[in-house]
Amino acid sequence: MAPSVHLLTAALLAAGIGLPAAAQTGIYSCVDARGRHVTADRPIPECSDREQKELNPSGSIRRKVPPTLSPQERAQEEEKARLAQQDKARLADERKRHHALITRYPDKAAHDKERRAALAVADEMAGAARRRIAALAEDRQRLNAELEFYQKDPARAPAHLKRQIEENEQHTGAQQRFVASQEGEKQRINARFDDELAQLRELWLGKAQTPVAPASAVRPAVR
Repeated sequence: MAPSVHLLTAALLAAGIGLPAAAQTGIYSCVDARGRHVTADRPIPECSDREQKELNPSGSIRRKVPPTLSPQERAQEEEKARLAQQDKARLADERKRHHALITRYPDKAAHDKERRAALAVADEMAGAARRRIAALAEDRQRLNAELEFYQKDPARAPAHLKRQIEENEQHTGAQQRFVASQEGEKQRINARFDDELAQLRELWLGKAQTPVAPASAVRPAVR
């Protein structure tokens, strides 16, 4: 069995042999794969797959040196650390977003008010498009009345009349598509506010359950 650190140090000093600089700063110790207790003045290659102890000259433990990782193990540890950092950043962003959400909507009344305001904007834009469609329908009636003169031979209708009818149809179709898009926008608005409301109910509940220190527990400032 290898001599202890104390005996090794004492023997070197008794023989008048000074300790190497590395040994003066630390001695490495481990039990290798064969069960042997090994000491050295530098990290021990035979124990690279296991924990080593760096000892002070007095024999006390200065630090523990973890096993040396293989390239594959090191890559796995780095990937694990990267994923942990991502989770940490995600949780921080989520807490920040939740804080902003509950600050903006302290209660359901505030959330409902903003939902109504967002829906009102979509309704107003759709209403303007519908009014434009009605105006285009009146123009089309006038154009149809002019077209009646050429009912027996539509090919004789003037080019400007045909162009106006075509433009009327294009504008009407565009406004109708815009109305449909605003109906879709209203569905997206409601879906967004519904998702927010589900989160807010949990946040409001958590806030309500947070204990508040009683007034008697707050000590007045000493002047």
